[in-house]
Amino acid sequence: MSIEGIEAVFLETHNWGRAAKFYEALGFELEFATDHNSGMLRHRTGPYLFLAEVPPSQETKTSLVLKVTDEQEFRPDPILEVTTEFEDTHYGTRELTVRDPDGRDWVLSAPGKA
Repeated sequence: MSIEGIEAVFLETHNWGRAAKFYEALGFELEFATDHNSGMLRHRTGPYLFLAEVPPSQETKTSLVLKVTDEQEFRPDPILEVTTEFEDTHYGTRELTVRDPDGRDWVLSAPGKA
């Protein structure tokens, strides 16, 4: 079984408020905001954006999150460099990370265990 496609774009920012307003001006709608300067925005039926504020001293990162329907059925091809196995997240999913040939990390997200 392979991935289903891009589920989300994870963006780090130095200013949560300005970044959220920027994406809202592009037509994204805020679905929720947390009490620690992060939140999720969605635009129609495409992948959602998750924005998280990091300190100004930290370099911002961008990650694509790829959707896996069933972790139990997912079998990574041997060509994939798995850097972390599926593990629980604090937001209810299970994530595995692979590294592409140019050193970029890709997050594969499966539903959390019920």
